[in-house]
Amino acid sequence: MFKVNGDYLNLQGSYLFSDIAKKVAAFTEANPDKKIIRLGIGDVTQPLCPVVIKALHDAVDEMAVKETFRGYAPDLGYDFLRNAIVEKVYKKLGAVVYADEVFVSDGAKSDSGNIQEIFSRDSRIAVCDPVYPVYVDTNVMGGRSGEYDAAAGVFKNIIYMPCTEANDFAPDFPDEIPDVIYLCFPNNPTGSAITKDRLQQWVDYARKNKAVIIYDAAYEAYISEKDVPHSIYECEGARECAIEIRSFSKNAGFTGTRLGYTIVPKDIKDENGVTLNSLWARRHGTKFNGTPYIIQRAGEAVLSDEGQRETAEQVAYYMNNAKYIYEGLKGAGYKVFGGVNAPYIWLKTPDGMTSWEFFDFLLEKANVVGTPGSGFGKSGEGYFRLTAFGTYENTVEAIDRIKRI
Repeated sequence: MFKVNGDYLNLQGSYLFSDIAKKVAAFTEANPDKKIIRLGIGDVTQPLCPVVIKALHDAVDEMAVKETFRGYAPDLGYDFLRNAIVEKVYKKLGAVVYADEVFVSDGAKSDSGNIQEIFSRDSRIAVCDPVYPVYVDTNVMGGRSGEYDAAAGVFKNIIYMPCTEANDFAPDFPDEIPDVIYLCFPNNPTGSAITKDRLQQWVDYARKNKAVIIYDAAYEAYISEKDVPHSIYECEGARECAIEIRSFSKNAGFTGTRLGYTIVPKDIKDENGVTLNSLWARRHGTKFNGTPYIIQRAGEAVLSDEGQRETAEQVAYYMNNAKYIYEGLKGAGYKVFGGVNAPYIWLKTPDGMTSWEFFDFLLEKANVVGTPGSGFGKSGEGYFRLTAFGTYENTVEAIDRIKRI
């Protein structure tokens, strides 16, 4: 008789956004005349910019010609995109990254969920709390969970680092020394950011304790403050301890076309001298057949001068939404955070409501969908996330509805 991975049993309930979708579907069925405004899931609403559309069309035309037809993409990605990432992203930051350390993929979510496979099953994992659920769930699926403590709402073999108003939603060093540390800045869900000096302290901590940092920089394009780093490789010594994950989804609207990349420096080695770069290359080549040529050409267009100008306009559009949400809710008496270096607003639920009670309240009274903070972890209880990725018109209407209730 076959056996299943028992660690899946430690995952409580279904995926957060599946639960939200079910609740919204039930409400819509019962109230077909209501206009629902969705500020919950972080999906973009603006179309791909013109230079990207042109690149897609040109690449499709190439695929119709025998001499320029492409089949499987190279495992690590096409040189034209990997070289553009090095030149247009990292050199501009003064960061040292080489093309053979760039692994092109179908998105940051896949990479952040799969990267745990190159670490041993007994590795101790540290995550921020609240946390992007993928980090925890995939490590549980990988067998690192231990028992689930229902009373505490945590997995015993995962180290949770509380991120609260008291520490500006950025973690303090954990009491237990981890093997792998997940950091996401600007942060999803809280919208918080971290200064370069503070990030340097994490790099120093990881080097001292021989730990690896998984740095999720999916929202770096939204940074507006000068002392907030765009890459962990702006910090001294980061090449020895940090893997960085990036995405084209939120900065260029690729949620429907799927493109991302992960940087794994050759300087990171285990106790036996094995490079993580070689391990990830083996995993990547074994389980992934490459991002389509058409999509990689589109990514190259994003990194062009014209592409950078056009995508910057999209980022500004969403951050204008964030400003409207932040100022509107603050003016209505809510306690709000984020919205400056990230397209997320993190608000304190009113009147002692739980985050799911506030979800139901907003859905029923304002017909607005957000994300309950408790879905991101124990420290998210009593908070609620709204995204700035809606249209401006819907964003204005949603906040005006909330202000009226």
